[in-house]
Amino acid sequence: MKNKRTELKVSAIRNGTVIDHIPSEVVYQVFGILNLDQTNSQVYLGTNLDSKKLGKKGIIKISDKFFKDEEISKIALVAPNATLIEINDYDVTKKGNVHLPENVDKIVKCINPKCVTNNQNVPTSFKVTEDHKGNMKLFCKYCEKTMAKDNIEFN
Repeated sequence: MKNKRTELKVSAIRNGTVIDHIPSEVVYQVFGILNLDQTNSQVYLGTNLDSKKLGKKGIIKISDKFFKDEEISKIALVAPNATLIEINDYDVTKKGNVHLPENVDKIVKCINPKCVTNNQNVPTSFKVTEDHKGNMKLFCKYCEKTMAKDNIEFN
């Protein structure tokens, strides 16, 4: 009887970043907000992968890419429990969870069409809060409207 392969091997990246533990339903959103469709680097994307932690998860591997704080904030807003793993010369050099920032500036549009940030050349600024159920919310510092995660639109 032949041994059947039960796993697909994806080649390791020499240098770059792995975003792991992305909820499957937001993998493509993370891919989009990081503009990975416009990169010349190798990108591996997996979704609906089995996960003990999440049931199903997604993963993105990007060669020769290390994320700036602004990009990490975007990931955290969409996938707050994601793990970032930095690879240098095939070795893991840094690993940790993304963290929601206290404030989000310039990267998210305000939901209020009358907000000054939508009508003048004023950069957006939000305080990151939670509602009574622990759901993340963004509070606009200008018009004082509160946005739920589902209403987030990135600049």
